[in-house]
Amino acid sequence: MAVQLVRHRSQALAGNACGDPVERDLYVYTPPGYDAGEDRYPVLWCLTGFTGTGAMALSGNPWAPGLPDRLDRLIADGCPPVIVAFPDCFTRFGGSQYLNSSTLGRYEDYLCDELVVAVDSKFRTRPDVRGVFGKSSGGYGALRLAMRRPGMFQAVASHSGDMGFAFCYVPDFAPAAARIDAAGSLEAWFEHFASKEKKASADFPAINVVGMAAAYSPDPDRPLGVALPFDPDTGEILPDVWQRWLRHDPARMIDDPANARALKDLRLLFCDCGTADEYQLHLGLQLFEKRCAEHGVPIEVEWFADNHRSLGYRYDVSVPKLAAALS
Repeated sequence: MAVQLVRHRSQALAGNACGDPVERDLYVYTPPGYDAGEDRYPVLWCLTGFTGTGAMALSGNPWAPGLPDRLDRLIADGCPPVIVAFPDCFTRFGGSQYLNSSTLGRYEDYLCDELVVAVDSKFRTRPDVRGVFGKSSGGYGALRLAMRRPGMFQAVASHSGDMGFAFCYVPDFAPAAARIDAAGSLEAWFEHFASKEKKASADFPAINVVGMAAAYSPDPDRPLGVALPFDPDTGEILPDVWQRWLRHDPARMIDDPANARALKDLRLLFCDCGTADEYQLHLGLQLFEKRCAEHGVPIEVEWFADNHRSLGYRYDVSVPKLAAALS
C-alpha cells in the first residue's frame, strides 16, 4: 500500500463565507509497482459522505479494511491498477455536496479545476480517462459532477447516493424544525451544536438539513447564509425554497437534455443501494433508474440486503467495474 499526501492551497475556496481552510490535505493512492515502472494509470476520485473527509476513507480495522488495503487486494486479484485520489471537501456545516455555493464555497471548481489538474501534474496519470465514485453524499457528488462536467469523467459509481429528495430529506424536516425551535433560533441552535465536542444523534436531522440548505439554497441575507426549506415555527414546507432544492435532485437533473446526454456518454454508470436504507434512498434509486430508462441512459443497478451504514465492502464491486471501464 502506497499513499502520498499532497498539500494544496486552493484559489477556488479563497474567501469562502464559512471561513473554512483553503489549504487542505489530498491523499493519493498509487498501485503496486508504481514506483518501479513508467506506466500511466487512470485516476479514480473517491468522494466521501456527509461529515466525511478524504482521510477517513483510508482508515479501517481488521474486520473492515480501509480502501487502500482493499485496492491492494483487488489489484492482486486481477483488478486493473488505478490511482485513487481522496479529496477533503468538509465544511463547518458537515459537507459541500461537491458543488459551488455562495455560503460554502466553490467545491466543484476546487475539485475539478484545481485538484484534478494537480494530480495529473504530479502523478503518472492518463488524463484522457478518469472515474469518480462515492457513497451517500459522495455518490450524489459523483452523479452530479458527471452531469455538470461532461467529458471530465468517463465512469461513475454511486453507492446509496442522495436522490429522490422527497424521500430522503423531507423526513428530517420536522425533527430539525423542533430542534431549532427549541433553541430559540437557527443561530442559537448552531452555536450550541458547534460548541459540543460530542455531537448528539438527536441533532443530526438539523445539521443534515442545514448542511443541505447551505448547498442547495444558500442565501447571504438569511441567518448562517442559508434559506431553510421549512418554517421553523410551524414546520410548513416553503415551496419556493423547496423548489431550489429539487433542482439539484439527480432524479430531476436528468430531465435536462444536456445532463442526460452527459450520462449517455459515460462508459459506465453504476448505482447500487441497500434495500433497507434508512433514508429511503432505494426509492430514490428506483426513481432515478426509471428516469434513466425514459431518457435512454444506460445504467447498471444492483440491490443488496443492507442499510446505509458501513458499506465499504461495496467498493469491492464498483472499483473493478470502474477500472475495467477505463482500461
